[in-house]
Amino acid sequence: MNRTLTKISLALETNHYRGTGGVSENNRSLGFQPAFIDRETKTVYWSRFPDGRLAPCHLLDGLPAELVRARDEQGRVTRVKSSVLSGFVHDGRFYTRDEAAALLVSPSELDRSRSPDTLLRKAA
Repeated sequence: MNRTLTKISLALETNHYRGTGGVSENNRSLGFQPAFIDRETKTVYWSRFPDGRLAPCHLLDGLPAELVRARDEQGRVTRVKSSVLSGFVHDGRFYTRDEAAALLVSPSELDRSRSPDTLLRKAA
């Protein structure tokens, strides 16, 4: 069953992944861009401000109208279709928050003497 993405559930996701590679603040420097995927169409949408500029974090307001299911009184998106999932794009590939968190070493695991490139886990 798909869980509908709302402004509140997006904030809860961010809180859940805090301290991991599943949030923008921990993966942005490695080239990860917050994005969404529509699992029905497999279309990926980069997170954007309403004016079309790329956003540094997950924002529902920049998603196209066909994904939007509810807006508040000010016109801000509060809910999108249930097939939409948040994640990140890196090197042309979409990663779910779980995948990004598993792929990236948390800041506490990073030895300060290593380069930022070591943040990426080596594939087994």
